[in-house]
Amino acid sequence: MDALTLSRLQFGSTIIYHFLFVPLTMGLSLIIALMETQYVRTGNETYKRMAQFWGKLFLINFALGVVTGIVQEFQFGMNWSTYSRFIGDVFGAPLAIEALLAFFLESTFLGVWIFGWEKLSKKVHLLAIWLVVLASNLSAFWIIIANAFMQQPVGYAIHNGRAEMTNFFALLTNPTLWEQFPHVFFGAITTGAFFVVGISAYHFIKKSADHDFFQRSMRIGLIVALVGSIAVSVAGHLGGQHVVQQQPMKMAAAEALWDSESPASFSLFTIGDPKNMKDVFAIKVPYALSFLSYNNLTGEVKGIKELQAQYVKEYGPGNYVPPVVVTYWSFRLMLGAGAVMALLSMAGLFLMWKKRLEQMSWFLWILVAGIALPYIANTFGWVLAEIGRQPWLVNGLLKTADGVSPSVSTGVILFSLIAFIAVYGVLAVIDGLLMLKVARQGVEAVETHVESKEEELVTAY
Repeated sequence: MDALTLSRLQFGSTIIYHFLFVPLTMGLSLIIALMETQYVRTGNETYKRMAQFWGKLFLINFALGVVTGIVQEFQFGMNWSTYSRFIGDVFGAPLAIEALLAFFLESTFLGVWIFGWEKLSKKVHLLAIWLVVLASNLSAFWIIIANAFMQQPVGYAIHNGRAEMTNFFALLTNPTLWEQFPHVFFGAITTGAFFVVGISAYHFIKKSADHDFFQRSMRIGLIVALVGSIAVSVAGHLGGQHVVQQQPMKMAAAEALWDSESPASFSLFTIGDPKNMKDVFAIKVPYALSFLSYNNLTGEVKGIKELQAQYVKEYGPGNYVPPVVVTYWSFRLMLGAGAVMALLSMAGLFLMWKKRLEQMSWFLWILVAGIALPYIANTFGWVLAEIGRQPWLVNGLLKTADGVSPSVSTGVILFSLIAFIAVYGVLAVIDGLLMLKVARQGVEAVETHVESKEEELVTAY
C-alpha cells in the first residue's frame, strides 16, 4: 500500500473508533440530566440513584472518548500536512474553540457534578449536569462546523494557494452544518436511549431486585428512543434533500444511480457492476427517489455518468466517482438500523403500556441486542458522509490525494497504524469489561455514602 492509502486507513479507523464514544456521551448526558431533573422536581430518591448509576457508565465512556479524540488532531499535522497548510486558517478556528471552550467547559462541570453530590444544593448540582449536556453538544457542534466546510466550503478566499477565512459568520450559517448537526444530535440521544433500554431489559430478564429503578429507566429510555429515532429520520430526510442539491454525486453513488432519471426510482436492493456502470440485478420503487429528493414525483435526480462528465469539464480529467459499493451499502445499513430502532421503540412502549413487556423475554433479549443498532447507524452514516465525498478532501477545492504529507514514509505510517490498532484494541477490551461489570452489578454498584461514591467514580474514570 502507498502512503495515501495507509493514511486514509489510519484516519478512518481512528475516527470511527472515536465516534463510538461521542454519541453516547452526548445522548447519555441528556438522559442523566432528565433523571436528575425528575429527582429535583419530585424529591424521589429513585431518580437520584438512577442519575448516579447511569452516571458511572457515562464516566467510563467519557474517559475513553477523551483518550481516543486526542489522536485525531495530531494526524492533521503529521499525515495530512498539505491539507493542514491549505485549510488550516479556516479549519483551525472551530477546532481551537472546541478545545478551549466546549471541552474545558464540559470537563469542568463534569468534575463539579461528580464531586458535588451532597455538597451543592440540588438545583446547583442539577445545573452542573445540564451544563455538561450543553458543553458536550457544543463540542460536537464546533467539530461539525469544521467538517461542514469540507463538505460545502463557504466564507473563504484562495490567497497564495491557501484557503483563508473571510467570513466567520458564513461558517456558522453553512447549510450543511444545519443539515448535519440535527442528524448527529438526534442520533446521539437515540444512542443513549437504546443504551439505557438495553441494560434495563437485561435486568428485567435477570429479575433484578430494584424493579422500580429499572422500570423507570426503561420508560424514560423508550420515550427518548422513540423521539430520537423519529427525529433522526426527519433530519436525515431533510439532509438527503440538501445532499441532492449540494453533493449530487454522493446521492447518485448512494443509490447506484448510473443514469439520470426523471422520475427517479429508489433502490431497495441492487447488485451493480461499477466498472461498466450498470445494474446486474435491481429491485426499485418507482418515483420514490424523486419524492424523497424533492417532495414530488417528477423531480430529476442526476446519475453518475452525467455527473462524471460534468466534473471532468469543470475540474479537469480524473475519476470523480466515490466507491459505489461502500457508499450504497453504508446508506442502507444506516437506514435499516434506523428503521429497526423506530419499530423497537414503538413496540416497547406499546408493550410497556399494556404491562406485558417484562413477560416477553424474547423481546427483552432483542432490546439488549438493540444496543448495537445506533452504533451501526452512526458508524455507517459517518462512512457515507466521508466516503461519499471522495475523491475530494475539501469538496471542489482539494482532492484527498493532494492533501497527504509528502515527507512521511509508508513504513512510518504502517507502524503507527498497527500501533494504534493494538492500543485501541486493548482499550476496547478494558472499556467493554468495565461497562459490562457496572451494567451487570446494577443498582448495587451505586453507593449511598458520598465518600464511597466519589472513590468509585474516580476509579471508573
